[in-house]
Amino acid sequence: MTPAAAIALAKERDADLVEIVPTATPPVCKIINFGKFKYELAKKDKIQKKHQHVSLLKELRFHPNTDVHDFEFKVRHARRFLGEGHKVKATVVFKGREITYKEKGEVLLTRLVQQLTEISKVDQPAHMEGRSMIMILTPEKKKITKPDAKPEEKAAEA
Repeated sequence: MTPAAAIALAKERDADLVEIVPTATPPVCKIINFGKFKYELAKKDKIQKKHQHVSLLKELRFHPNTDVHDFEFKVRHARRFLGEGHKVKATVVFKGREITYKEKGEVLLTRLVQQLTEISKVDQPAHMEGRSMIMILTPEKKKITKPDAKPEEKAAEA
Protein backbone atom coordinates (compact mmCIF):
# COMPACT_ATOMS: atom_id res chain seq x y z
CA MET A 1 0.00 0.00 0.00
CA THR A 2 1.13 3.56 -0.47
CA PRO A 3 2.68 5.51 2.39
CA ALA A 4 -0.20 8.02 2.40
CA ALA A 5 -2.80 5.24 2.68
CA ALA A 6 -0.82 3.58 5.50
CA ILE A 7 -0.57 6.87 7.43
CA ALA A 8 -4.31 7.46 7.01
CA LEU A 9 -5.08 3.94 8.24
CA ALA A 10 -2.81 4.44 11.27
CA LYS A 11 -4.55 7.73 12.19
CA GLU A 12 -7.92 6.02 11.83
CA ARG A 13 -6.86 3.34 14.37
CA ASP A 14 -5.22 5.87 16.78
CA ALA A 15 -1.83 4.19 16.34
CA ASP A 16 1.52 4.96 14.76
CA LEU A 17 3.04 3.80 11.48
CA VAL A 18 6.44 2.32 12.46
CA GLU A 19 9.08 1.36 9.92
CA ILE A 20 10.40 -2.02 11.06
CA VAL A 21 12.86 -2.97 8.26
CA PRO A 22 13.94 0.13 6.34
CA THR A 23 16.52 -1.73 4.22
CA ALA A 24 13.98 -4.12 2.64
CA THR A 25 12.35 -3.34 -0.70
CA PRO A 26 9.61 -2.29 -0.17
CA PRO A 27 10.25 -1.16 3.46
CA VAL A 28 8.36 -3.16 6.08
CA CYS A 29 6.06 -1.09 8.30
CA LYS A 30 3.59 -1.90 11.09
CA ILE A 31 0.68 -0.01 12.53
CA ILE A 32 1.30 -0.21 16.30
CA ASN A 33 1.60 1.96 19.39
CA PHE A 34 5.15 3.41 19.18
CA GLY A 35 5.57 3.63 22.96
CA LYS A 36 4.79 -0.05 23.32
CA PHE A 37 7.20 -0.84 20.45
CA LYS A 38 10.05 1.05 22.16
CA TYR A 39 9.29 -0.73 25.44
CA GLU A 40 9.49 -4.16 23.75
CA LEU A 41 12.84 -3.26 22.11
CA ALA A 42 14.25 -2.09 25.45
CA LYS A 43 13.04 -5.30 27.07
CA LYS A 44 14.78 -7.44 24.41
CA ASP A 45 18.03 -5.46 24.81
CA LYS A 46 17.91 -5.92 28.59
CA ILE A 47 17.50 -9.69 28.24
CA GLN A 48 20.40 -9.89 25.77
CA LYS A 49 22.68 -7.92 28.11
CA LYS A 50 21.68 -10.20 30.97
CA HIS A 51 22.87 -13.28 29.07
CA GLN A 52 26.19 -11.70 27.98
CA HIS A 53 29.39 -12.57 29.80
CA VAL A 54 31.77 -9.66 30.24
CA SER A 55 35.38 -10.77 30.33
CA LEU A 56 37.46 -8.76 32.76
CA LEU A 57 41.21 -8.46 33.13
CA LYS A 58 42.26 -9.48 36.65
CA GLU A 59 45.77 -8.64 37.84
CA LEU A 60 48.11 -10.65 40.05
CA ARG A 61 51.15 -8.77 41.35
CA PHE A 62 54.34 -10.52 42.34
CA HIS A 63 57.83 -9.43 43.41
CA PRO A 64 61.02 -11.23 42.36
CA ASN A 65 61.41 -12.70 45.86
CA THR A 66 57.79 -13.83 46.31
CA ASP A 67 57.74 -16.75 48.74
CA VAL A 68 56.36 -20.21 47.91
CA HIS A 69 53.20 -19.91 50.03
CA ASP A 70 52.36 -16.46 48.63
CA PHE A 71 52.94 -17.77 45.12
CA GLU A 72 50.63 -20.78 45.68
CA PHE A 73 47.99 -18.48 47.17
CA LYS A 74 48.05 -16.28 44.07
CA VAL A 75 47.98 -19.32 41.78
CA ARG A 76 44.71 -20.36 43.48
CA HIS A 77 43.33 -16.87 42.77
CA ALA A 78 44.45 -17.16 39.14
CA ARG A 79 42.70 -20.55 38.83
CA ARG A 80 39.48 -19.04 40.16
CA PHE A 81 39.68 -16.04 37.80
CA LEU A 82 40.40 -18.25 34.78
CA GLY A 83 37.59 -20.62 35.80
CA GLU A 84 35.19 -17.66 35.79
CA GLY A 85 36.31 -16.86 32.23
CA HIS A 86 38.42 -13.77 33.00
CA LYS A 87 41.85 -12.96 31.61
CA VAL A 88 44.72 -12.80 34.11
CA LYS A 89 47.51 -10.24 33.95
CA ALA A 90 50.52 -11.49 35.92
CA THR A 91 52.87 -8.65 36.86
CA VAL A 92 56.27 -8.91 38.53
CA VAL A 93 57.09 -5.51 40.04
CA PHE A 94 60.76 -4.66 40.51
CA LYS A 95 61.63 -2.13 43.22
CA GLY A 96 64.96 -0.37 43.55
CA ARG A 97 67.91 -2.58 42.66
CA GLU A 98 65.71 -5.66 42.09
CA ILE A 99 65.59 -4.62 38.42
CA THR A 100 69.00 -6.25 37.98
CA TYR A 101 67.40 -9.67 38.67
CA LYS A 102 65.03 -9.83 35.70
CA GLU A 103 65.69 -13.57 35.35
CA LYS A 104 63.98 -14.13 38.76
CA GLY A 105 60.85 -12.54 37.34
CA GLU A 106 61.03 -14.71 34.23
CA VAL A 107 61.42 -17.85 36.38
CA LEU A 108 58.43 -16.81 38.49
CA LEU A 109 56.20 -16.25 35.46
CA THR A 110 57.37 -19.52 33.87
CA ARG A 111 56.43 -21.36 37.08
CA LEU A 112 53.02 -19.67 36.99
CA VAL A 113 52.44 -20.78 33.39
CA GLN A 114 53.48 -24.36 34.24
CA GLN A 115 50.99 -24.46 37.12
CA LEU A 116 48.15 -23.15 34.93
CA THR A 117 48.83 -24.95 31.61
CA GLU A 118 45.74 -27.19 31.81
CA ILE A 119 43.29 -24.28 32.20
CA SER A 120 44.98 -21.40 30.39
CA LYS A 121 47.16 -20.36 27.50
CA VAL A 122 49.59 -17.47 27.15
CA ASP A 123 47.97 -14.55 25.35
CA GLN A 124 50.98 -12.22 25.64
CA PRO A 125 54.38 -13.63 26.60
CA ALA A 126 56.44 -12.02 29.35
CA HIS A 127 57.79 -8.60 28.43
CA MET A 128 59.11 -5.58 30.29
CA GLU A 129 57.08 -2.39 30.69
CA GLY A 130 59.04 0.10 32.73
CA ARG A 131 59.96 -1.47 36.06
CA SER A 132 57.57 -4.40 35.73
CA MET A 133 57.43 -7.62 33.75
CA ILE A 134 53.99 -8.44 32.39
CA MET A 135 52.34 -11.58 30.99
CA ILE A 136 48.67 -12.08 30.08
CA LEU A 137 46.93 -15.46 30.32
CA THR A 138 43.55 -16.32 28.80
CA PRO A 139 41.28 -19.19 29.81
CA GLU A 140 41.09 -22.30 27.62
CA LYS A 141 37.70 -23.44 26.38
CA LYS A 142 35.76 -24.85 29.31
CA LYS A 143 35.50 -28.60 29.57
CA ILE A 144 31.97 -29.77 30.29
CA THR A 145 31.83 -31.36 33.73
CA LYS A 146 29.00 -32.00 36.13
CA PRO A 147 29.22 -29.25 38.76
CA ASP A 148 27.30 -31.29 41.35
CA ALA A 149 29.42 -34.44 40.92
CA LYS A 150 31.76 -35.29 43.79
CA PRO A 151 35.48 -35.95 43.12
CA GLU A 152 35.02 -39.69 43.80
CA GLU A 153 32.23 -39.88 41.20
CA LYS A 154 34.36 -38.07 38.61
CA ALA A 155 37.19 -40.56 39.20
CA ALA A 156 34.77 -43.48 38.82
CA GLU A 157 33.51 -42.09 35.47
CA ALA A 158 37.04 -41.87 34.04
